[in-house]
Amino acid sequence: MRTHTTKPTEVQKKWFLIDAEGIVLGRMAAIVAGLLRGKHKTMYTPNIDTGDHVIIINAEKIKLTGKKAEQRVFYWHSGYVGGVKEHTPKRTLSGKFPERVVERAIERMMPKDSPLAREQMRKLKIYAGAAHPHEAQTPETLDLAGRNRKNKP
Repeated sequence: MRTHTTKPTEVQKKWFLIDAEGIVLGRMAAIVAGLLRGKHKTMYTPNIDTGDHVIIINAEKIKLTGKKAEQRVFYWHSGYVGGVKEHTPKRTLSGKFPERVVERAIERMMPKDSPLAREQMRKLKIYAGAAHPHEAQTPETLDLAGRNRKNKP
């Protein structure tokens, strides 16, 4: 028996639309990372981009369970002496770019330091509000809220 290896010309990419209002961040990020990589398809091949395009709307209304919004702290260093910076998800969600919380959660679930992962992340479109410019692609709506009781209380 032979093992089938998918070729890039055989891949058909779909568009999915996800409304993030009231959805738990980590659960949604895991599902979206799988969609971007193509792990939901039978033709999944780890070294070929078999994933689909994903559009996320209402990213500013994402839900973090427990006290993660205040207690989780992310650090980075500016490169200067005493240049340690920090922020919390709550501060980012109330700031100018609330979609970055969702983007970074999904990015952390993708393979690290890989050209393929960067290519797959380019297929992710995140918008803070309900409007998006991708109506021409006729995205299929995914109902993630109904998959778990913790979504949309």
